[in-house]
Amino acid sequence: MKDQVSNDRIEQTHPAARGAFTDFINECETTLNIILRITNPVYRTIAEQDILYEQGRSLPGHIVTNAKGGQSYHNFGLAIDLCVLNDTGVNWSYDMAQLRPIAQKYMIEWGGDWHSMKDYPHFQKTFGFTCEQLLEKHQAGQVDSAGYVVIITTT
Repeated sequence: MKDQVSNDRIEQTHPAARGAFTDFINECETTLNIILRITNPVYRTIAEQDILYEQGRSLPGHIVTNAKGGQSYHNFGLAIDLCVLNDTGVNWSYDMAQLRPIAQKYMIEWGGDWHSMKDYPHFQKTFGFTCEQLLEKHQAGQVDSAGYVVIITTT
């Protein structure tokens, strides 16, 4: 990855997804001649997600998520949000759909494909688990020494 901030933030992702996210970003940067930044926060606790969910509802601000705590892949280190960097800072108008074919190659889902409340900067690697299943694993204590839900995968 070309951006040191992203190199630091990738460490917050689930170890099972980290390699795919890294390879995805590297290929996007090389193929599309861009620099990507992983925005913060990468990982959100369930409590932090609940607060974000309340934004625009019981808390000031605009609604930014339909996901309550435990309903976001960010809660399990399996999601990242990306922006493009240019000479003047962040390019929020970049068409993130250009990243979609590369994401699909790494079995990474893009939030721009969602039917409701599209999330264009969002990319997630689910390993076939729903958030409900991941939350059940978390609540059952099926986590590794770093606190990540145990995911057994060959991909």
